[in-house]
Amino acid sequence: MASMRDIKRRKSSIESTQQITKAMKLVSTVRLQRARQRAENSKAYFNCMYDTVTSVLAKASNVNHPYLKAGSSNRKAVVVITSNRGLAGGYNSGIIKLITRGNFDKDELDIYALGKKGKEFLARYGYTIKEDDCDKIDDPVYADAMGISKRLLESYVSGEIGEIYLAYTAFKNTVVHDPKLIKLLPVEPEESQDSEDSSKIEKGATALMNFEPEDEEALDLIIPKYVTSLIYGGMVESVASENGARMQAMDSATSNAEDMIAKLSLQYNRARQGSITQELTEIIGGASAIS
Repeated sequence: MASMRDIKRRKSSIESTQQITKAMKLVSTVRLQRARQRAENSKAYFNCMYDTVTSVLAKASNVNHPYLKAGSSNRKAVVVITSNRGLAGGYNSGIIKLITRGNFDKDELDIYALGKKGKEFLARYGYTIKEDDCDKIDDPVYADAMGISKRLLESYVSGEIGEIYLAYTAFKNTVVHDPKLIKLLPVEPEESQDSEDSSKIEKGATALMNFEPEDEEALDLIIPKYVTSLIYGGMVESVASENGARMQAMDSATSNAEDMIAKLSLQYNRARQGSITQELTEIIGGASAIS
């Protein structure tokens, strides 16, 4: 059995750690409230943007535009959104698994990293880090997403990359965070599960789509906004998910610390009781020997 001094030292160490986890939980809770409000305010717009543009491009299949054609290159660009800090449970590992366990060839991937944790892990395993934008994820702004989108589209049009993906964590609520991998370009309309909806989509996709102004000019405006909006939406939702995951992780750590402190307190009391009993036995034994 450990000595009383060792138990007391370990208990003191765990109590110090518990204070840190409590503080981190409070900080994450405050940040989550801000990030969640921001994510919820923007979610409807970005979902509508994705559905609308997907529908429009599905009906514009006869339009000859660089954004609508699959690139000739086999290289794929993936915008990977993780966090700059750890202690967030499985938040970062969920995104990393989408890349490492997905149907990707490591040698054909260009990683646009938003978050040090994802960048460090993927770089360590031999993935090509094309761009490091880790400083932009702490406080996402639309202008940063616009810059990333512009560089991606330039590479796409020039033929450097043939496909563009976005890997981020969708925020559903404080507890549920869903890692997602979506294809930005070339656009692939999602098929509805409902047969009636599927028939409507199929019928709509064959309808004539008229552009005003000209189709190329309209798509030059629509596609960059579409890509930028989805990247920015992914950044905002990822920040909310990160703080939610960290809050849960710190809450679990605090609860575990309480359980460990309770067990160590019991061990300390037993060791103290045993020490007192031993001292009394020695005193009684010594008194008996004298008499």
